[in-house]
Amino acid sequence: MPLVPAFILRRLYVKNSLRNTQRGWRFTLRNSLGSGYAVGLVPLKLDESQEIPMSVTWFENDGEEVTFDQVTEDNTFGLKMNKEIVINVDSDQLEPGDHNVYFGCIIPGIGKIGFDFNDVVSSDKTQ
Repeated sequence: MPLVPAFILRRLYVKNSLRNTQRGWRFTLRNSLGSGYAVGLVPLKLDESQEIPMSVTWFENDGEEVTFDQVTEDNTFGLKMNKEIVINVDSDQLEPGDHNVYFGCIIPGIGKIGFDFNDVVSSDKTQ
């Protein structure tokens, strides 16, 4: 089974995109590695310990909000080449400062892959 190293996957994260929102917080992924899709997503982890419920973590697909727990083999998470996708979390806003976030997914023929990133949330930017 091929393994995709986290340092390569980390290139998907758009630096400085971790932001608070009115509904919680978000970050952006941009696929520069090659088109693909996931048949499942795993819960985000915040600051290496707090697991975020999949039911409050979502992305937009064709104008509809899709929660992480709705991703299946029939309803995949697409990662088209050179496209961005915003991952949203409906929860408390993040405290200003540095945070670590883990993102993982299940890829057909590969299995579970994932990566983490660190970024700083500004104290004055809410979108």
